[in-house]
Amino acid sequence: MLKKTYAAIILLAVFWQSQVYADGHKVAIASAHPLATAAGFEILDKGGNVFDAAVAVSGALAVVEPSGSGLGGGAYWLLHREKDGKETLIDGREKAPLASHKSMYLDKKGHIVPRLSLDGALAAAIPGMPAGLVHLSEKYGKLPLAESLAPAIRYARTGFAIGERYLKLLKFRAELINKYPQTAGIFLDNGKLPKLYSILKQPDLAKTLTQLADSGRDGFYSGNIADKLVNAIQKGGGIWTKEDLESYQVVEREPVRGQYKGIKITSTAPSSSGGIALIEALNILSGYDLQEADEITRKHLITEAMRRAYHDRTLYLGDADFIDIPVKRLLNEDYAAGLRSSIRQDKALPSNMLSGEIQKQPEGTNTTHFSIIDEEGNRVAATLSINFPFGSGFVAAGTGVLLNDEMDDFASLPGAMNGYGLVGGAANAIAPGKRMLSSMTPTFLENDSSIAVLGTPGGSRIISMVLLAALDFAKGNGPDSWVQVPRFHHQFMPDVIEYEKGALTGSELKGLAAMGHQLKAARYPYGDMQAVLLNKKAKTLEAASDKRGEGRAMVSYP
Repeated sequence: MLKKTYAAIILLAVFWQSQVYADGHKVAIASAHPLATAAGFEILDKGGNVFDAAVAVSGALAVVEPSGSGLGGGAYWLLHREKDGKETLIDGREKAPLASHKSMYLDKKGHIVPRLSLDGALAAAIPGMPAGLVHLSEKYGKLPLAESLAPAIRYARTGFAIGERYLKLLKFRAELINKYPQTAGIFLDNGKLPKLYSILKQPDLAKTLTQLADSGRDGFYSGNIADKLVNAIQKGGGIWTKEDLESYQVVEREPVRGQYKGIKITSTAPSSSGGIALIEALNILSGYDLQEADEITRKHLITEAMRRAYHDRTLYLGDADFIDIPVKRLLNEDYAAGLRSSIRQDKALPSNMLSGEIQKQPEGTNTTHFSIIDEEGNRVAATLSINFPFGSGFVAAGTGVLLNDEMDDFASLPGAMNGYGLVGGAANAIAPGKRMLSSMTPTFLENDSSIAVLGTPGGSRIISMVLLAALDFAKGNGPDSWVQVPRFHHQFMPDVIEYEKGALTGSELKGLAAMGHQLKAARYPYGDMQAVLLNKKAKTLEAASDKRGEGRAMVSYP
């Protein structure tokens, strides 16, 4: 009966969304949870713009998808404002505490201590999500922050029914969560997994969200919430201080841009590696006619482009506020041509031949994404994260805030792999106040006829998923196709093509193996892409949510 009731609630929400007409404009929203999509339309219906809706969706996801994002994490919001053409990236990535140091996760012999950068208070970096929500609302929205966060506060206070995806990810981290009474008291039922469709209420989180809504950044980064966060972290073995919270600031950055066969690409700048790696891979592939290539050759060439882009990610990318990154060179088409010259169409190049200075450690598998666009072209692509599912597993008592484990995205030891198998280099070494490198890739694609807004969770595989979707956009396909493209992935190290079951045919597997590729089937389908499209001439909108997840994509009509 409960399952039927839950389904009825979702159907009612979907029906309601389809009737919404926001401020006289048609709008498309795709997010990883139906209630988050509903929150965006609720704020639009109250006269908000797409940026207010982005605040609402971000806040709602922090409540209804705690496995992927939250106030204890960080985010990138890629924005385009049509009236003046302004494009910007709001970098709300977490920062290392000021007491951090490069050997903080090593033992006395200089070896990495397993799980220390993934589990518990020491794994948590200083969150950027709350500051990002305030900045986005105050600088780009029309409505008060309290109004835009109202749906999230309501979901936290009154609760919502948990679904299958939630339980699957909770099961993955249940052992860790049980170590922390504050966390277990919220997400588990007397130490055990709750039942499917049971109601999750988060009253402490509702109070924290309310304080943020009423007091802005001071409601989180100073005062009683900050005191509770710091006290809990320090008692739990972490190194946060009040100064860490008070000094945190979001940064607006110029997005990175490129071109691929008539398509303008706009994406994330460092501290995310996503935009540079995406454009570098597309620049390499621009020298081929992928439409004319047979499928084995096509997938081989895409893999070789991934290999080289991820190799450069390892060598050069980190927080641009701390290191010099050769951005112009990495995005240069002549540089890509040089990389392309090392690709043979009949044979794989082993990764260890690209560089002898990097050896090989898995970036979190869970994050979340949403995309919004209106018929005027105003748009937001946002990827939010706490890294691994349910982050560090640590909730600060009295706050309801589940803290990230993003410190694992640093290179704890150059050449070692992180929790996602990504190899880290000196450019991404731990330093006080530094932002850790990310793979998040919220992206805009635009050609003469269409504008696409897309992104996905998936840790190190985010970049390759967006790459495959961009190539599908180049073929003329729409959002329903991009989000369902069968996925394969190569990240330089480990030197293996990982693929979803069914993504490669038997003949393709044999052909790629004959070229020298190592192949490995992924245990599960991965990613949860959310995408929207504006047809610029017809002013029509499309939206799609990845069927691998439980999201909802909707378009409003008058």
